[in-house]
Amino acid sequence: MTRQENDKSAATAAGTWKLGDLEVNRIGFGAMRLPQYGEAFAPGAAPRDREQAIGVLRRARDLGVNHIDTAAFYFSSLRSANELINRALAPYPDDLVIATKVGPGRDPSGEWATHARTPQALRGQVEENLRQLGRDHLDLVNLRIVGTDSVAERFGALSDLRDAGLIRHLGLSNITPAHLEEAQRIAPVVCVQNQYGIGVRADQDDFVRACGEQGVAFVPFYAIAGAGREAGAQTAEDPAIRSVADAHGATPAQIRLAWTLHRGPHVLAIPGTGDPDHLTENVAAGGLRLSEGELAMLEECHRRT
Repeated sequence: MTRQENDKSAATAAGTWKLGDLEVNRIGFGAMRLPQYGEAFAPGAAPRDREQAIGVLRRARDLGVNHIDTAAFYFSSLRSANELINRALAPYPDDLVIATKVGPGRDPSGEWATHARTPQALRGQVEENLRQLGRDHLDLVNLRIVGTDSVAERFGALSDLRDAGLIRHLGLSNITPAHLEEAQRIAPVVCVQNQYGIGVRADQDDFVRACGEQGVAFVPFYAIAGAGREAGAQTAEDPAIRSVADAHGATPAQIRLAWTLHRGPHVLAIPGTGDPDHLTENVAAGGLRLSEGELAMLEECHRRT
């Protein structure tokens, strides 16, 4: 096996899943942290070195990552995640799936703006993603929701853009089971993105299982960061996680990712980083196999924190 073949086997170790007709490795890459150092969306965050960011994206591809999660609102004062992806990876390989999100918006200064709620505003966000990525269609667009109000009009607008050929597949982010049910009456939903991880949103367990029963991918965000969210992983770790990590010669972050992938074959991981060493560790987590005893220990941790 060549070095390149061995590298690519890292991302395939956890298996694959189909987002509609697009097959992806279950270990992917989230681009949120790519444009800046430190906390994502923090005012005045230092832009990441351009060549480092491009190098991380290309290294992800070398490792076999073929599912990248991004958004037009992932940017710092000098860097845009979408434009970095375009620069690093275009012309895009046939097997690469780029998922993006619409709904939230930020003004040029980086301040959060009003969510897009009209068909015109959503189309504008879709077209902005197309422009930045240099594509004539988007593989997957997730409608990100804030609140519990109806998604019918907004999801219907995206469904129309799907019918027009601008979008291939649709998903939902930050939603309730009722949102999923409502959207599925309008168009097929291939994935759900919600916050989830060890000790984070244990109330989502039933929803995670229900998505699998319906053939819908569940794609957790902040699976490593947990309650740290945009700020990243917290320094203190539960002793159970550290114990399992030590047994495998792994990091706590790797155990968190491995636990996520053990929740079902439909659960995908999109850990994000701008550090090439962390990238390699994240992808390698797909090859970790946890015992029943270790999973029970982590389940107890999940329930009590």
